[in-house]
Amino acid sequence: MASIGRGLDALRRVVFGRLPGRSAAAPAEELGRDGPLTAMVIVAHPDDAEFICGGTVAKWCDQGWTVYYVLATSGDKGTHDPDFTPQQLAALREQEQREACRVLGVKEVIFLGYPDGFLRADAEFRGQIVRLLRRYRPDVVLTWDGFRQGFNHSDHRAVGIAARDAIYPAVRDHLYYPQDKDDGLDAMQVNEMLLAGTTDPDYVVDISAYTETKLEAVICHRSQLGNRSPEEIRRTWGERMRAANRARQVESFKRVQIRRPARQEKEEQPPAETAAAPASKPTER
Repeated sequence: MASIGRGLDALRRVVFGRLPGRSAAAPAEELGRDGPLTAMVIVAHPDDAEFICGGTVAKWCDQGWTVYYVLATSGDKGTHDPDFTPQQLAALREQEQREACRVLGVKEVIFLGYPDGFLRADAEFRGQIVRLLRRYRPDVVLTWDGFRQGFNHSDHRAVGIAARDAIYPAVRDHLYYPQDKDDGLDAMQVNEMLLAGTTDPDYVVDISAYTETKLEAVICHRSQLGNRSPEEIRRTWGERMRAANRARQVESFKRVQIRRPARQEKEEQPPAETAAAPASKPTER
């Protein structure tokens, strides 16, 4: 998040508020049903992922998924402490993010180093995402909903839009960013996206068994917790859970499935079997 104030608001709203929700008609968790997948979480700031999908990532990693994080910025504006320089804060927040990744089981975190608060969904940023997709080849991408209605952080909008534009159509078509092929990074297709912070979620992940892991990862971002101690956060968490008295705790997303081009589907279809020759007419006697 871009500041301690916003970080605390997110902590109260996401960790203590929206997380233990209900979804009476929630669809089954289809992703990974046939075995572990590879996922890439693309967000703007350190701590974004822990707030919006920490339980989901913990669950995926426990199920054998390979999860990569891509952070566009290092959160170098997120403090009210006048003694911090942007460079010092960025270094601290990168370390906090690495600690959170170890808690969740994330394989690797990549920092792109853009300045906090000035992210733009331009061709350069999109190209970096395309290159990372072609290198790590994820089955699923989880990112912010860049088109969410209402108030939203500009960096969240930018990363969500850039990620969607990278996935469709740039990453699949080799004439976008053709220098990638020269480096051995072939075009590929990402068929599944999960959008966080959306106003219209339709995909729910039950994280009831992973809420403690999520909370532990959130607490790693100590620079964003203000005066709250880990003990106070855990106590408040427990009080909220008991007050909610709900059967399960979930994280919700908007699922976007990207259909392959018709020509690609046709090329990948197995050849049709040769039709059997019609039976010859019985010889008349």
